Amino acid sequence: MRIEIPERKVLVYEMGGPIRWGDMDAMGHVNNTSYFRYMETIRIDWMRSIEALPQPKGHGPVIVNAFCNFHRSFTYPGTVRLRMYASDPGRSSFETWTELELDGEPGVLYATGGATTVWTDSPAQKSAPLPDEMRQRVSA
Repeated sequence: MRIEIPERKVLVYEMGGPIRWGDMDAMGHVNNTSYFRYMETIRIDWMRSIEALPQPKGHGPVIVNAFCNFHRSFTYPGTVRLRMYASDPGRSSFETWTELELDGEPGVLYATGGATTVWTDSPAQKSAPLPDEMRQRVSA
């Protein structure tokens, strides 16, 4: 199943990161789990930049699903260029979307992916209303 990134979205963060030798597998390309790590890294860097990191004893974001569409294989060495988008804020959730390219090859997608993020009350272990500031950041 291929999940497409919607056209209606807002760019929330962009960054680059190295492809490490240890990211590769026996087939000589970056292992699929590393793509999820790249997406996790941009998601956490963005949340840190807006002071919205997960709070084990308070309120904050958690992801409830994640997916990745693999278009091309990354290989070492290189730099992954990541762009993260957000859309579809609900009562307590919003969607995040990530595009992964290789630095030096603008517009050539190596992978696309995303995750549903839910704002939670961690001690109560249940969803909580999305704060107004976060809703504004993720609204297209």
